[in-house]
Formats: sequence, C-alpha cells, structure tokens
Amino acid sequence: MYPSSISALAWRRRFAISLAGVLLATLPVSAVEVQGTTSKTKAADSWSVSYKPLRLVNGSPIVFHVVSPEPLKSLAGKWLEHEVFFSSDSQGKVWYGLAGASLETRPGNHSLELKGVAANGKDLSFQKQIAIGKGKYHSIAASVPKQYTEPNAEQLQKIDQDKALKERAFAHVTPEREWAGSFRPPVKAQISDVFGTSRTFNGKVQSVHQGLDYAVPEGTPVVAVNSGTVLLAQPLYFEGNCVVLDHGQGLLTLYMHLSKIEVKEGDRVTSGQKLGVSGGTGRATGPHLHVAVRWQGVYLNPETLLSLQLP
Repeated sequence: MYPSSISALAWRRRFAISLAGVLLATLPVSAVEVQGTTSKTKAADSWSVSYKPLRLVNGSPIVFHVVSPEPLKSLAGKWLEHEVFFSSDSQGKVWYGLAGASLETRPGNHSLELKGVAANGKDLSFQKQIAIGKGKYHSIAASVPKQYTEPNAEQLQKIDQDKALKERAFAHVTPEREWAGSFRPPVKAQISDVFGTSRTFNGKVQSVHQGLDYAVPEGTPVVAVNSGTVLLAQPLYFEGNCVVLDHGQGLLTLYMHLSKIEVKEGDRVTSGQKLGVSGGTGRATGPHLHVAVRWQGVYLNPETLLSLQLP
C-alpha cells in the first residue's frame, strides 16, 4: 500500500531519485577525478598549434601557427628560454609568431608555453611538446688575407669598435610584426655555401658559417628579403659594407660584403626593395653575397626561411 496522499506513480519517482542519490554518493573518488580530467583535456584540445617547417632541426627558423579556443586580446609564448611575439588576424583567434632553434639546441622534445588573455580578461594557457632533430652540416677549409686571421693592434681596435656597434644593433628587439608574407631570395643566383658549415681559415682560425652565400659577381643588385626597418648600414671589418634589417618579432636579416650601400639607418623598406650591390669587401675570398638570419641572438638557416610559404 502507498501512503494515501501519494499516488503509485509519484511514489515510484521519489524512490528512483532517492536510489540515484545513494549510488552517486557511493561512487569512488577516482571516477569523479577521471570525469574532471576528461573535461579539462577536452578544453585544452581546443587549442591548435602547428608550425613550419614540418621537420625541425637545430638551426631551423620556426613559424608557429596558433588557433586559440576563443578570441584573445593578446598571446605570448616561451620557447627555448626566449620570448615569442605573436600577431593575430582581425578576429584574434589565429596567431603567428617567429622563433628558431640555434645550432646548439640539443635534439629532443622542447616545450612551447603559451599564455593568452581573452576578450573578457580571462587568462588562458597551453603547452605543447615539439621535437627538434639533429641537422647535417659539413666542414671546409678556406684561405683569406692574413689580416683577417692575424690582425694587428690597429685592426683589433677596429674589430672591438665594430663589436660594440653590432651589440647595440642586435640588442634591438621589436615585438611588432613588420614582415608580411613569404620571404624572398635577395638575389637570383646559385648558392655557393650553406648555413652551418664548419670553416678553417688559413689552417688556423675556426668558425661556423652562420649564413648563406650566393655566387654573384660584383655589382649585382641586392634586395630586402621582406619588409622591415634598416638598423645598420655601414662598413664593418669582417662583414665589409653591411646592412641589417629589423623585420619585427625579434627577427633580423644581414647582408654582407656589399660594394655599395643604397639605404640609410632608419629607412623603412619593402620586400624586394634594393639595399645595395654585391661585392667582396671585408673577410671574403672573392665577390659574393652573404645573407644571415638572426633571431633574438641566435643565427638560423636562411635557406629554410626562404623556402616557407607564409601568410
């Protein structure tokens, strides 16, 4: 018999609710924790992080492509102890940032840490492990005038002055993005020496080739690989007539051994704009163009950067 004030149907409903409450109270703690972890993982999975090139090695430039779970006002990254500066589309959901892995980066997994601020002020964060492999680099021997391997006191003074000058220029880091679209070759010519080559000059002085050499005769027009601002435009002891461009997000490009410079410091240049003409000034075995890519204090492979299709 059911209490006179409650129908059979209502009684059954009350009993079912009571039984569900008892079962929920007796669930093991681990089941509740797993449910919470699954929900958290699902939210984290709504971040999308990809990069170019698809295979990363020590010496590679990297372009990160990040899609956030919701529109962001800002996004910052941490990669190999360096800050990564990101720029976004108009909606604030698709973000691009330039970075790199130095020649000294050990092979293995390294963490990209992302921190964003949503439109409502909420903080978001995400981490992704990214694998870095070991690049293949070779060695060569070269001969140059003795003054570049055994400089005298006066020449050493010039070298020290140049070093201070370059340190000031290289310390300049602009978080805003100035580059736009893919990077283009500075000349139309064959590559004569690649990035990462170990060199021995005159059988004594050892160094690593930290750029890309193009086999061009003296007087060949040299253009900017992308848009940017001229940071440095003057003769240096080893580099010869040299131009340094700032492309934003910590990325610089260097153009060395020019016979003539046709821009001045502070100029804004566009991709493909003429910077000067090639030559053989500074420590050079003959006329050629040396181009280097530098990101926040480390040199990266220009050939890889020039091969990427970028927005």
